[in-house]
Amino acid sequence: MPFGIEIPDKAYFKIGEVARLIKVKPYVLRYWETEFAVLKPQKGKSGQRAYSRGDVALLAEIRHLLYDRRYTIEGARKRLRRTPEPEAAQTADGAREVLRRVRRDLEELVQLVDKA
Repeated sequence: MPFGIEIPDKAYFKIGEVARLIKVKPYVLRYWETEFAVLKPQKGKSGQRAYSRGDVALLAEIRHLLYDRRYTIEGARKRLRRTPEPEAAQTADGAREVLRRVRRDLEELVQLVDKA
């Protein structure tokens, strides 16, 4: 149960369902997609978003950082890049996201070493 949010046992969720689970308005989720590059819900033929369980866990983490821990958007971005939360790794999508973060961190380190 990431960040106190019970995620129902299904593969994909519509934006309205996620908004109710996370306790934010749908427009907030759409805005977060523009601010957090890691948020990339699938879209159907009609353009409707389909959030995976990993996406929902990540959104719960973002909500926690912004609303409970009072991070700025930039601070939350940095935190998500730096420290993968163990709850996110409990799903296949969450594990893939953790691997993406680790890869991005390693690429940044390689760039820093190349500059030195």
